[in-house]
Amino acid sequence: MSLESEISPRQTFSALASEHHRMALLYARTLAGEEHTARDLTQDAFLSAWQNWSRFDVTRDFSSWLRGIIRNKWREHCRKNSRESAWDEEALSRLEDTLKEMPQSGFFDQLKDCLDKLPETLLGPVLAHYYQDLSTAETADQLNTSEAATRKRLQRARAALKTCLTSQLSHS
Repeated sequence: MSLESEISPRQTFSALASEHHRMALLYARTLAGEEHTARDLTQDAFLSAWQNWSRFDVTRDFSSWLRGIIRNKWREHCRKNSRESAWDEEALSRLEDTLKEMPQSGFFDQLKDCLDKLPETLLGPVLAHYYQDLSTAETADQLNTSEAATRKRLQRARAALKTCLTSQLSHS
């Protein structure tokens, strides 16, 4: 009996879901623009992917397949919530092309390494604004700074992260 026959479809799906969860959430957040909807879209997409797992073509890229499911869930969400605006097809295609060009493995590890290198004065605003999904005003209140100072710190943090990630990508 080979090792491959001992791995169940559930184990395979679970491993792929774990590997691609952060990418899926980031993609959903890009489409939705807010954390709560992104988490719902991601959860719905993984549920749909599992329900359709038997139809998944293993010669295809799981990440692309999952992003397609997320896009469809986003469109469905926009139809149900008319106040949400869907991305046009051209913008979605450009986003998909950009994601296909990005190295999939290790990007989030590289981002974490770069975040770890930020001084606390820049890390605090990044975590509050991008990870807690706080507005600039809410971030400023939480950090006891002005909105202008918060915007400047976010600008400096983005520049530092870009420099760090570019450096890491050129060395890999």
